[in-house]
Amino acid sequence: MKKLIKKANEMTTKELAAYIDYSVLKPEFTQEEIIALTKDGVKLECATICINPGYIELCEPYVKGSKTTLCPVTDFPFGTSSTKSRVEQIEDVAKYDSVREIDIVANFGLIISGKYDEVTKDIKACVEAAHKNGKEIKIIFETDALNEEQIRKTCKCCIEAGADFVKTSTGFLTGYNTVGATPEIVKIMLEEVGDKCKVKGSGGIRTREHFLKLIDMGIDRMGVGYKSVPVVLNLDK
Repeated sequence: MKKLIKKANEMTTKELAAYIDYSVLKPEFTQEEIIALTKDGVKLECATICINPGYIELCEPYVKGSKTTLCPVTDFPFGTSSTKSRVEQIEDVAKYDSVREIDIVANFGLIISGKYDEVTKDIKACVEAAHKNGKEIKIIFETDALNEEQIRKTCKCCIEAGADFVKTSTGFLTGYNTVGATPEIVKIMLEEVGDKCKVKGSGGIRTREHFLKLIDMGIDRMGVGYKSVPVVLNLDK
């Protein structure tokens, strides 16, 4: 959790952009759209561009020499591949110099089944694959499908496994009331991890008020969709 030097509403646009993982994950994006959005994220100096792994080589030339890196999202959006497959996906994307962080989805079927030892074992293997290649890893929970106890227990699994971040929501869940990174959910995760892990909010961050509130709460990073980035950064003024 970041120790804030100043309030979010006193930060510059570039300081605020450094909290953003610019989400470019829709499967229907054309290559031209992905390139254009990557360029936009780099121009704004966002922390990362979150992309599907197949587009790393496409996007890499546009982040080189910038403050922005690529953040491939592995086993996305379901998180239900075997641990062996998940580790191989991480190792595949970790070989790129343009990648500093990797996101992966926790198996929320295991979580809601109460198989926390299995959850920890799987996440630990993923963490080790990232860390041995010098990358940080964020573990995504489908928080909209989980209750508070399940969220807290999964945070504990991530801490035990040595994860760098816990993260809310994929933004692709169906069949549930999807609210994403609400202040209430983020507060639970911040409380549970303390200074042992960082917190990323994702899903439903579409207003500047919401964005600034989460920063003031002490969040470390936020996944923001391409349509909402100019709104939260107040670029349409």
